[in-house]
Amino acid sequence: MRVFVLALVVAFAAAHQDHHFAPQFAAGNTYIYQYEAFLLGGLPEEGLARAGVKIKSKVFILAETPEIYILQIMDPEIFEYSGIWPKDSFIPATKLTTALATQLLTPVKFEYTHAVVGKVFAPVGMSATVLNIYRGILNVLQLNIKKTQDVYELQEPGAHGVCKTHYVIREEVKEGRVYLTKSKDLNHCQEKIVKDIGLAYMERCIECQGGEHAMKGTAAYNYIMKPTATGSLILEATSTELIQFSPFNIMNGAAQMEAKQTLKFLDTGKIPLPVGADYIPRGSLQYEFGAELLQTPIQLLKITHAEAQLIEVLNHLVTFNAARVHEDAPLKFIELIQLLRVSGFASIEALWAQFKTKPDHRFWILNAIPAIGTHDALRFIKEKFLAQELTLVETAQALIACVHTVTADPEAIRLAAALAMNNSVKANPVLREIVMLGYGTLVYKYCAANPACPVELLRPIHEIAAEAVARADFEELTLALKVLGNVGHAYSLKPIMKLLPGFGSAASSFPLRVQIEAVLAMRNIAKKEPKMVQELAVQLFMEKDLDAELRMVAAIVLFETKLPTGLVTTLANALLTEPNLQVASFVYSYMKAMTRNTAPDYESVASACNVAVTILSPKFDRLSYRYSRALYLDAYLHPYMMGAAASAFYMNDAATVMPKAFVAKARTYLAGAYADIFEFGVRTEGVQEALMKIEDAPDSTERIAKMKRVLKALSEWRSSPSRLPLASVYVKFFGQEIAFANIDKAVVDHIIALANGPAIRTYGREILDTLLAGISAHYVKPMLVAEVRRIFPTSVGLPMELSFYTAAVASAAVEIQTGITPRPKENFHASELLKSDISMVAAISPSVSMQTYAVMGINTAWFQASLMSRTKVYSNIPAKIEARFDMIKGNFKFEFLPIPGADKLASALVDTFAIATNVEDLGTPIITPMIPDKVATQVSSKLSKMSSGVISSSEIILDDVSVEVKKGRRHSTCFSKKICAVFETFGLKACADIDSHDAAFIRDSPLYHMVGKHSLVFEVIPEAGPAIEKIEIELQFGEKAAEKIVKVIKMSEEDIVKDKNVLMKLKKILIPGLNVTSSSSSKSTSSSSSSVSSSSKSSSSASSRLKSKPVDGVSPVKKSMGSSSLLSKSSSSRSSLKSSSSSSLKSSSSSSLSSSSRSSLKSSSRSSTKSSSRSSTKSSSRSSTKSSSLSSSSSSSRSSSLSKREVQKLDQNNPSSSPNQPSVLQQEQFEMTFIKNHVHRHSQVNSKSSAASFEEIYNKAKYLASAATPVMTVIIRAVRVHQKDQGYQLAAYFDRQTSRVQLIIANLAEDDHWRMCADGIMLSNHKLMASLAWGLQCKQYHTELIAETGVVDHEPAIRLKLTWDNLPRALKRYAKKYAEYLSDIVLKTGVISSKAKNMRKEIKLTVAVVSEKSLNVVLKTPKSTIYKRDVALPISLPFGVTAAEVEPYQSSWVDRISYLVSKAHAAECSLVKDTLKTFNKRQYKNEMPHSCYQVLAQDCTRELKFLVLLKRDHSQEHNRLAVKIADIDVELYSKKGVSSVKVNGMEIPVSNLPYQHHTGKIQIRPRGDGISLFAPSHGIQEVYFDLHQQKVKVVDWMRGQTCGLCGKADGEIRQEYRTPNERITKNAVSFAHSWVVPSETCRDSSECLMKHESVKMTKTFLLHGQESKCYSVEPVMRCLPGCTPVRTMPVNVGYHCMPSDADSLISFYEKSADVSETTDAHLACRCNAQCS
Repeated sequence: MRVFVLALVVAFAAAHQDHHFAPQFAAGNTYIYQYEAFLLGGLPEEGLARAGVKIKSKVFILAETPEIYILQIMDPEIFEYSGIWPKDSFIPATKLTTALATQLLTPVKFEYTHAVVGKVFAPVGMSATVLNIYRGILNVLQLNIKKTQDVYELQEPGAHGVCKTHYVIREEVKEGRVYLTKSKDLNHCQEKIVKDIGLAYMERCIECQGGEHAMKGTAAYNYIMKPTATGSLILEATSTELIQFSPFNIMNGAAQMEAKQTLKFLDTGKIPLPVGADYIPRGSLQYEFGAELLQTPIQLLKITHAEAQLIEVLNHLVTFNAARVHEDAPLKFIELIQLLRVSGFASIEALWAQFKTKPDHRFWILNAIPAIGTHDALRFIKEKFLAQELTLVETAQALIACVHTVTADPEAIRLAAALAMNNSVKANPVLREIVMLGYGTLVYKYCAANPACPVELLRPIHEIAAEAVARADFEELTLALKVLGNVGHAYSLKPIMKLLPGFGSAASSFPLRVQIEAVLAMRNIAKKEPKMVQELAVQLFMEKDLDAELRMVAAIVLFETKLPTGLVTTLANALLTEPNLQVASFVYSYMKAMTRNTAPDYESVASACNVAVTILSPKFDRLSYRYSRALYLDAYLHPYMMGAAASAFYMNDAATVMPKAFVAKARTYLAGAYADIFEFGVRTEGVQEALMKIEDAPDSTERIAKMKRVLKALSEWRSSPSRLPLASVYVKFFGQEIAFANIDKAVVDHIIALANGPAIRTYGREILDTLLAGISAHYVKPMLVAEVRRIFPTSVGLPMELSFYTAAVASAAVEIQTGITPRPKENFHASELLKSDISMVAAISPSVSMQTYAVMGINTAWFQASLMSRTKVYSNIPAKIEARFDMIKGNFKFEFLPIPGADKLASALVDTFAIATNVEDLGTPIITPMIPDKVATQVSSKLSKMSSGVISSSEIILDDVSVEVKKGRRHSTCFSKKICAVFETFGLKACADIDSHDAAFIRDSPLYHMVGKHSLVFEVIPEAGPAIEKIEIELQFGEKAAEKIVKVIKMSEEDIVKDKNVLMKLKKILIPGLNVTSSSSSKSTSSSSSSVSSSSKSSSSASSRLKSKPVDGVSPVKKSMGSSSLLSKSSSSRSSLKSSSSSSLKSSSSSSLSSSSRSSLKSSSRSSTKSSSRSSTKSSSRSSTKSSSLSSSSSSSRSSSLSKREVQKLDQNNPSSSPNQPSVLQQEQFEMTFIKNHVHRHSQVNSKSSAASFEEIYNKAKYLASAATPVMTVIIRAVRVHQKDQGYQLAAYFDRQTSRVQLIIANLAEDDHWRMCADGIMLSNHKLMASLAWGLQCKQYHTELIAETGVVDHEPAIRLKLTWDNLPRALKRYAKKYAEYLSDIVLKTGVISSKAKNMRKEIKLTVAVVSEKSLNVVLKTPKSTIYKRDVALPISLPFGVTAAEVEPYQSSWVDRISYLVSKAHAAECSLVKDTLKTFNKRQYKNEMPHSCYQVLAQDCTRELKFLVLLKRDHSQEHNRLAVKIADIDVELYSKKGVSSVKVNGMEIPVSNLPYQHHTGKIQIRPRGDGISLFAPSHGIQEVYFDLHQQKVKVVDWMRGQTCGLCGKADGEIRQEYRTPNERITKNAVSFAHSWVVPSETCRDSSECLMKHESVKMTKTFLLHGQESKCYSVEPVMRCLPGCTPVRTMPVNVGYHCMPSDADSLISFYEKSADVSETTDAHLACRCNAQCS
């Protein structure tokens, strides 16, 4: 046993003996290795293009000292690769190798202890690129070998940073080798070496990356070492690094960058390595960024003389973008930016000095400088502005762009701070706002890149805020808060808290907008410190005494912190007792919207909100849209890691139509990050009031004194603050506010004064003189839209870059020559132009070029090798127009002249390829398409065979190409289609050429669909035939319209014969005994035959108007064989025809059928034949009108006779019914019995139908050209060389005698009989009838529209009926799609829809008035019935009483519409006897004290625009109203049972009404049995008085600003009972008594004999065990001294208690209630003679 234990101990000790495997290089020996490394990028599949670089050399390593080693590259070779992998070979870059040989052959030194690389030493002149290549070799030598472990994990420094590394060591003693493997997880690096440009605004979405990645990387190293006495010798080392990237998700396909290194031991020798003496430390093994930061990855530049190259590129941009944008202008603009970056500040100064006086050059420079991205750009703008070399507009434009593109560093921040404090900037408010906000943006970007952001950067802003508070300068304070909001630093929380109520002592004195800005300033802070902001936001939200808008803004900030489940539940519980419905509606709607969230970062919030909504929905789900709402909509695709979200908030404070504030925000998700790309906010506080009310309330001292005397008697009355007529707007991009504006009354007044003043006429004259002198302008706008770069090292030592660039250049050249006859005089008026002859020639050439590049690959100052996707979009649409306007003759003529060479209007090209280039061979880059044409063609061919059944295998292996096609769904890689439309009339052909060639045959994923080549070209070219000289459009109005008629449309002989047959058939139907002779029949037959032949003969001419030539071909529409009806088919005739037949005739009528036989067929069945005769249709139509109505009536009566029990039984038997599928009972409720108002006036026979009347007029003159002259003629024609007329003619006719309007559109070609005929006739004041026919001689297609008024249940109604005979196939197809779309909307909006078998080929819409503000709507289509009850209108309808009310506004349509809008949204308070219903629809009983006035409603602001008092006249048992408004007092009362009115004490007889105030803004008129007062501009929509009820209506903008018995009209029913001192009481009686106007004396027995008192509780009360005395905190009505109560009532009031020995307080109304008790309130009093 002892022997066994001893053996175990020895074995254990042997197994754990120390390793000595660290590589060692013996002193005095030079170790020679063969080194090879390459870096390739592309898709992982073989047979596709890749790009990369390979380095091949020998490596010498020599120990200079025990810790310092020398490393030298010998025989270096550099290779480029751009080809099909792995078929193509690397290509030697001989010139590049020669250029870099000097640096590559220069050795470096490095510290090397225990196989760990320390500092690296190199000469000063060695570039960072070459030194990084050496670091790539040293990275292979980096090993952390532990002596006691074979498998372990550690954080190892390397070229990528300090990354998580796994080691596995295995020793093969027999072989004498040590095998070591290490692997690095490049996604878990503590100090990752990476450089991001343009990503400062992107926020990382950790939840979006759960299990999904946009980029992933790993590196594996394998070593074979030979143990030596002192360590080991590396015999061979290989490394493989793989980085995958996809903008969507690497699991759905990704591009990759693969790096491989091989280091093989060759030999040792005594080879000295020459080393210079100028070696300095150059860092460690970690990668060093060099010139690649200045080098754009999309094009490689060899900069030899930057100044000269700058001038060359600038001149190129100016020269080649003068007339139109050059296609490569965006790329040249990027080149200009790159040269400016490299040149430095001195070169920029020199360039500016040379070209600042040349406008075109100056413009390009000023647009390029902000895109440089360095502090030199900011310095340039600052110095040139202060030197007054830049205008204000140029400076503002350059600064806005500069602060978002410049790299934030201490120097840039210093420059921005100096500019903000400059006096010249301070003198201009707009420029100062831009600079201050820009300073905040720069600090934000600097702190995002440097977590240890110094707080000193924020102190200047904190000092500005403190000074603004001290001076009460709220505009400056708002600006400081916006800057702090842009910064988003947690250090700013304390200064912000001081401005918030409940946190700062002086916060309550700040305006509400300042407090709101303080809350909004925490939004960016919440992204970094959500917990800190949550605490503040929750406290603000829970403080129910704060303003509702402030609390809603706090809720927005709170939700943006991604609040936890517990906090969501807390908010839900708080909402259950929330007194403010605006707040409750906003938060509830926010929670409800969040339940539909799909974005990963808000998943936890969404699940918590789902529970909260379940709790809250019964209480808040039915709140109207007048309350504040939050809306949220998003779409996130998890497999692709991309999505978008949009949110909108509108906040109200009084349920008005126009919200008080509105905010909209858009967010985008991509590749595991998100950004708030855009936000827009506007506050409209007071805007609605400023627009609708009188300009200024009359500031009459007497008027104000009268009202204040009344209000002074109220206990502790307080006025509400007036709304300022202020609007403000702000705009944010990427979470940074870039601009804001405040619009107050002064600004509005200034604009109005400018518009109405003499200056506007001066400006108008200057514009006119400029037009007469001629305008020649050229505008170019270049823009670097996006520059996003991520650069990080690879194990080879070369940088890998992911980049996205978008640049665009827009140009517009305009030339205008204008002539006016006669020439305007010096003091002309604009109206004189209406008597002039104006000619104008304009040439406009807008063009746009945009290029986008997405790059993945190697980017250095010496060489580039990358995979690039390039998108080019180009558009050029030139136009030359000549116009003439003869205002006197009413002639307007436009001529569009052709422009040679302007065929291609727009094109888009997306191309993906591999490219390799170097500075020594810039002219010969190696470019390889990503997908070779051969591969795509073969794969597409084999896939198509598989889909057609030739190949049935589920997997295809293409042996002849190196492409592996995996299992799954296959897609064709090639798509090519050309669609053309020919417009022969105008000699043009428009074509769209689409070509697509992608990699989807390999993998069905978005990335593979994008890779390849896609193009779209849209061009308009001349069609074959005589050349087009110009296209004319001429309009002629008035008497001379007939002179412009080119083609006269008259009635043909065929039409005359057919019209006679129609009359004969009508007579046969109307007079049954009338015989029809055979001759008439034969004539009809002959007519029909001729119609057929005529139709067939002219079919070719109709088809020549427009020819479409798609690839797949569309057959032309078949022509109808007979003439289509132009006349009406009433719904009644269709009903009769349908009911008398069970089947439809499908056969076509032949020419052998007699007219009488066809007529009988038509009258007995509903025929669908396309060649039906018009005469049979019309005869059937008239004969069945009455029968149809009777049938409809009987049907209605039968349906109404169903009992309710039978209806319920029918509903129960229909289990598939849904909310949108109504029951029989519901359908019956929506049936409308429409009674026509129409009595036609065009026929003397009253029994004739409307169709007959229409037909009678139509038969007199089918075309009005023979009976009337046109009132308007429009000619659109193409003028060709052969001078033949080609085009279209529109003629409009009006026959006053018959009230008929006709429009005829005809083709000008002689042999083309295509026409469009539109007829409209006003049959009476209650009915309009219109028909539209088109096709050959207007006979192919036909529709009719009838609009008529009537009544439904004694209320006005209108009915529209659309019928048709035949429609084109395309129109039917689009109508079907629209019907499907409409049905989807119906389901979503809650409109009730049911399937029904209604009239075929008929749509009927009936709209009935329910009230002045709502409608009932029924829409019947052939297959369904859709109806909606009580559709709210945004405007009152001018019917009945309202029509009389708008009569005083007939002179101004603006005032008329304003009145109708204000009436529709007015809030109403009514009093019937002693039952009062408030503005908020809350009802209570009002016990009115004897002879006392009560404030029924009043304007509670300081303006006191109106006051309405209520008093009970107990002698007559009627109420009376007193209205104080403007400078008049109006009394409304009952006199001898009749409503009467007094104005300023003088009675106005009812017969003398209406009364109009001298300002025209107040009117009094009789209404029904009462009298109404209207004054919308003063805030009162209507005050109505009669013997039984009284009403007060206030306009919408007065909501929330009223008080009195009617309440505040703010929708807050939970806070309805507000006393004059703003205390909320729960007792309706106490509330009503608080608004009693007491008296000061009892001398007049007809006046009020009561006052308000705080009464003492009669019984003893113990509070906390102490005897106390208690006084009411609410006023109680008591008789005046010397008076005794006659009538009382109990009222429950709150009492405030204090110790019995304490001194009594003067006022208890501000105290809290400790106990509630009942006391008596006096309602009537009797006074003795000694009363005071």
